Amino acid sequence: MRVRVATTALGITAALLAVPACSTDTAGTDTSTRTGKPADAAQQAAPLTSATLQTRLLDQSDLGSGYLRKQERLTQHDDVTVIGCPALSELGGDAATGGTLTFPHKAKAAFTYGGSSSEVAEELYSDSADKLSDGIGRIFDAMTGCPTYQVVAGGTPIGMASQKLPAPRNLGDEQWSQLLTFSTGGKSTVVKQTAIRDGSLLLIVSGSPALVDRHLDKALAKATTTS
Repeated sequence: MRVRVATTALGITAALLAVPACSTDTAGTDTSTRTGKPADAAQQAAPLTSATLQTRLLDQSDLGSGYLRKQERLTQHDDVTVIGCPALSELGGDAATGGTLTFPHKAKAAFTYGGSSSEVAEELYSDSADKLSDGIGRIFDAMTGCPTYQVVAGGTPIGMASQKLPAPRNLGDEQWSQLLTFSTGGKSTVVKQTAIRDGSLLLIVSGSPALVDRHLDKALAKATTTS
């Protein structure tokens, strides 16, 4: 299965070309956690529809005061080249900006916080447990396997640095986490990205590290609700 490298991993790149960059902490340790493989029961769970996933995204009432929903950006089709990371190029360097992962059922939302450049984005996908595990696992492995590389999007060079982070062991069936630093025009932006697979559902929360940590548990709880 070919998985597009997208707003998850990523076409956060595209967003960074349009918003002011800011410097933040890059503290973290070079470790990661992937626990378990898809269990038989999880493999047999029916995928959720996109409409159902949409109802399970966090909204402004879940996040609290100070958050504003961002309008979804149109997919961009700029030429994209990945330099210095062959594994990521093989996954689809031409799709490194814009779009979403090509799982059949999906929903996403993004928010700004406090009128600043701080943002948090949530993406939900549903498919068989095996396909989710393989797809997102290969993307994280490719990205964190290249500590530094460069993405050229629409002629704009973006320096990339990736760092594995400890993933939250107590959430879901499998977990991935990384810290990404985007550098362009003499400025840098740090984005934390954590993915949790729970059965046939995949949650990805990306954005300012503090906001990802603040809302991850809440996002998973709402995404996996059965009511």
